[in-house]
Amino acid sequence: MRSTVMIDGRLVPTESAQVSVFDRGFLYGDSVFESLRSYRGVPFALDEHLARLARSADRVAIAVPVGLDALRSEMLHALAVHDYPECYLRLTLTRGVGRAMGLDPELAERPLRFVLVTDLSVPPAEIYELGISAITHRVERPSDVAGVADAKIGNYLVAVMAMRAARALGAREALIEDRNGHVLEGAASNFFAVFSGILVTAPESAAILPGITRAHVIELARARGIKIELREIAKSELASADEAFVCSSLRELVPVVSIDGQRVADGVPGAITRELLQAYRERATTALGG
Repeated sequence: MRSTVMIDGRLVPTESAQVSVFDRGFLYGDSVFESLRSYRGVPFALDEHLARLARSADRVAIAVPVGLDALRSEMLHALAVHDYPECYLRLTLTRGVGRAMGLDPELAERPLRFVLVTDLSVPPAEIYELGISAITHRVERPSDVAGVADAKIGNYLVAVMAMRAARALGAREALIEDRNGHVLEGAASNFFAVFSGILVTAPESAAILPGITRAHVIELARARGIKIELREIAKSELASADEAFVCSSLRELVPVVSIDGQRVADGVPGAITRELLQAYRERATTALGG
């Protein structure tokens, strides 16, 4: 896989791109990040992702070492150097290396940032045409316990284990269920369901990570006269859903046609899901970088 790497604003050869084993991002998951994709060589919603990175960093008290304009320039430069139309971009900010080992954040000397750009492995067309299966997975995430569920932190072990559980059952997505039996979001996505023509997704107050793609989907739905409800979705409700889908920057909108082995409605992608996927792609390929 071809990659372009920039560390603290400097391009480095991929084979020698290294982060210290004493970096707190490596040791403790003490980091925040953003991931997004490009269309025809232009990153979609870059400013929105940078703004969320700044919010995440503020929530966990990591200082952003340079301004957002500088981060934007670094990402655009790395993307231009990579020179491929459809790319995956990741910007990570760690608290950096500490003066000594220990959890105390005051031990950190200075934040470290790095940009990674790779060729995007576009999801197969069949997942949009046929949909995917998902499972529900009950967990208590580190970000929930710490009270920073709205920050995109680097500790993704719970999501990794949730996806492992999904794969073991032949599913392609894990839907995170909280202790109260509410389905909040996907392991690395936001979740929507349709009930009697109403598009429903969990509110930001429900300890979800409010995705950039989620915000665009809500805006596009409202512009098309689709009624939206921001409320928690009980797991028991899923049996009566007419449609379901997950969304993320890399995968866009992916129909979910089976949950925990039970078909969603007639087991095919629904009309609202297809309409919003088309609208999102039109926005991404015409606004280009928004």
